Amino acid sequence: MQIHTSLSAIKLIRYIVAYVFITSGLMKLLNAELGHHLMSLGPPFSQNTIYIIAIIEIICGIFILVNRGVKLATIPLIIIMVAALLLTKVSSLQSGFIQFAFNARLDIVMLVLLYILHSMGIRR
Repeated sequence: MQIHTSLSAIKLIRYIVAYVFITSGLMKLLNAELGHHLMSLGPPFSQNTIYIIAIIEIICGIFILVNRGVKLATIPLIIIMVAALLLTKVSSLQSGFIQFAFNARLDIVMLVLLYILHSMGIRR
């Protein structure tokens, strides 16, 4: 019974992570306002960079959704999440740790879920 529950939880994590990254990637491609906001954050975010990140998010999200190459698919997503955390949230440390913790909460949750999927490897 424990193994079944554990496998169901991992499947749910896969679906949640896939949903977040597929929708995030699609929004970066389809929502010009989001693209402009990201480009306003600084040099790493050119239009081409945003497209590349969006495509990586969608492709890796699909791999996670269909449970193929999950361990490999999590690596670029972890890199994207760490970069997003550093580029968009660390500056809020100037307002204090609690403000940073609040602003970064979803990024940190996604990093933990990606780590869980990565550590589970190819198990179903």
